Amino acid sequence: MTEMKKELTSEQQEELLETLKARFEKNMDRHEGLEWEEVQAKLEAAPEKIASLYNMEETGGEPDVVGYDEQADAYIFYDCCAESPKGRRKVCYDREAQESRKKNKPENNVQDMATSMGIELLTEEQYRDLQQLGEFDKKTSSWVQTPAPIRKLGGALSCDRRYDTVFVYHNGAESYYSARGFRGCLRV
Repeated sequence: MTEMKKELTSEQQEELLETLKARFEKNMDRHEGLEWEEVQAKLEAAPEKIASLYNMEETGGEPDVVGYDEQADAYIFYDCCAESPKGRRKVCYDREAQESRKKNKPENNVQDMATSMGIELLTEEQYRDLQQLGEFDKKTSSWVQTPAPIRKLGGALSCDRRYDTVFVYHNGAESYYSARGFRGCLRV
């Protein structure tokens, strides 16, 4: 498993901020009315959030600002890569599912990875919101937060986009696939 960073060097931080700024400016339709300078000021005041964004970037997530929560005074970042992040695939849903496998255990699970990255797994609603900003997961799928009653029965949910429609699926939480990863959310 790739070790997630908790602190960045000044060079890593500067390079990441340049990458995020370029992505922000290239995709203004994702965050109309927001200004990069204000986002950057919030980021610079929260180095642990920059580390989380670095981990999102390093695992292939291409994080970008998708909104602003006025009540919480927080910018919202989602993974905006076209397909489920490559560095977060082949993982089952949670540790319980991972430990339940007798053979061919995956190296990691979604819940532990998200926690180590300092991010949250997208909900089904957030996933649908993301799909309003573009067309994502046309060849892959992404685990989403699963309601406790479904998880208690051994299941977990995933989503993808096919035929210009967002679909929600179920699998056993212990399953994992080379084309299924997860997308995260970070509030700054």
